[in-house]
Amino acid sequence: MAKLLIVTSTGAQDPTRASIPFHIAVNGAVPAGQECAVALAGDATELLKREVAQGVRGVGIPPLADLLSGCAQKGIRLYV
Repeated sequence: MAKLLIVTSTGAQDPTRASIPFHIAVNGAVPAGQECAVALAGDATELLKREVAQGVRGVGIPPLADLLSGCAQKGIRLYV
Protein backbone atom coordinates (compact mmCIF):
# COMPACT_ATOMS: atom_id res chain seq x y z
CA MET A 1 0.00 0.00 0.00
CA ALA A 2 1.30 3.44 -0.92
CA LYS A 3 1.69 6.03 1.84
CA LEU A 4 0.86 9.70 1.50
CA LEU A 5 1.53 12.57 3.91
CA ILE A 6 -0.26 15.80 3.03
CA VAL A 7 1.24 18.90 4.68
CA THR A 8 -0.79 22.09 4.96
CA SER A 9 -0.40 25.47 6.63
CA THR A 10 -3.47 27.31 5.30
CA GLY A 11 -6.00 28.45 7.88
CA ALA A 12 -9.65 29.46 7.85
CA GLN A 13 -8.92 32.76 6.06
CA ASP A 14 -8.91 30.76 2.77
CA PRO A 15 -11.66 28.15 3.26
CA THR A 16 -11.29 26.36 -0.07
CA ARG A 17 -7.52 26.03 0.12
CA ALA A 18 -7.74 25.01 3.79
CA SER A 19 -10.22 22.21 3.02
CA ILE A 20 -8.53 20.72 -0.04
CA PRO A 21 -5.93 18.59 1.83
CA PHE A 22 -8.69 16.92 3.85
CA HIS A 23 -10.82 16.44 0.73
CA ILE A 24 -7.90 14.76 -1.05
CA ALA A 25 -7.31 12.48 1.93
CA VAL A 26 -10.94 11.50 2.58
CA ASN A 27 -12.33 11.36 -0.95
CA GLY A 28 -9.22 10.63 -3.01
CA ALA A 29 -6.28 8.91 -1.35
CA VAL A 30 -8.02 6.49 1.03
CA PRO A 31 -10.64 5.32 -1.50
CA ALA A 32 -7.75 4.75 -3.95
CA GLY A 33 -6.10 2.42 -1.44
CA GLN A 34 -3.39 4.72 -0.11
CA GLU A 35 -2.55 5.03 3.55
CA CYS A 36 -2.83 8.74 4.24
CA ALA A 37 -2.15 11.29 6.99
CA VAL A 38 -2.45 15.08 7.18
CA ALA A 39 0.14 17.27 8.93
CA LEU A 40 -0.99 20.72 10.01
CA ALA A 41 1.38 23.63 10.63
CA GLY A 42 0.97 27.32 11.35
CA ASP A 43 -2.52 28.71 10.71
CA ALA A 44 -3.85 25.26 9.76
CA THR A 45 -3.68 24.10 13.38
CA GLU A 46 -6.65 26.35 14.18
CA LEU A 47 -8.81 24.25 11.83
CA LEU A 48 -9.04 21.52 14.46
CA LYS A 49 -11.03 23.76 16.80
CA ARG A 50 -14.68 22.76 16.52
CA GLU A 51 -15.97 26.34 16.27
CA VAL A 52 -13.48 27.14 13.51
CA ALA A 53 -14.06 23.92 11.54
CA GLN A 54 -17.83 24.43 11.55
CA GLY A 55 -17.43 27.81 9.87
CA VAL A 56 -15.08 26.68 7.09
CA ARG A 57 -16.96 26.02 3.86
CA GLY A 58 -14.89 25.94 0.70
CA VAL A 59 -16.21 26.32 -2.84
CA GLY A 60 -17.00 23.05 -4.62
CA ILE A 61 -16.00 20.74 -1.78
CA PRO A 62 -17.71 19.42 1.37
CA PRO A 63 -17.67 21.53 4.56
CA LEU A 64 -14.52 21.10 6.64
CA ALA A 65 -16.46 19.70 9.61
CA ASP A 66 -17.71 16.86 7.38
CA LEU A 67 -14.21 16.22 6.06
CA LEU A 68 -12.77 16.05 9.58
CA SER A 69 -15.50 13.59 10.50
CA GLY A 70 -14.52 11.55 7.44
CA CYS A 71 -10.89 11.59 8.60
CA ALA A 72 -11.95 10.11 11.94
CA GLN A 73 -14.18 7.49 10.30
CA LYS A 74 -11.48 6.40 7.85
CA GLY A 75 -8.63 6.38 10.36
CA ILE A 76 -6.70 9.24 8.76
CA ARG A 77 -4.12 10.50 11.23
CA LEU A 78 -3.77 14.22 11.84
CA TYR A 79 -0.42 15.58 13.01
CA VAL A 80 0.04 19.02 14.57
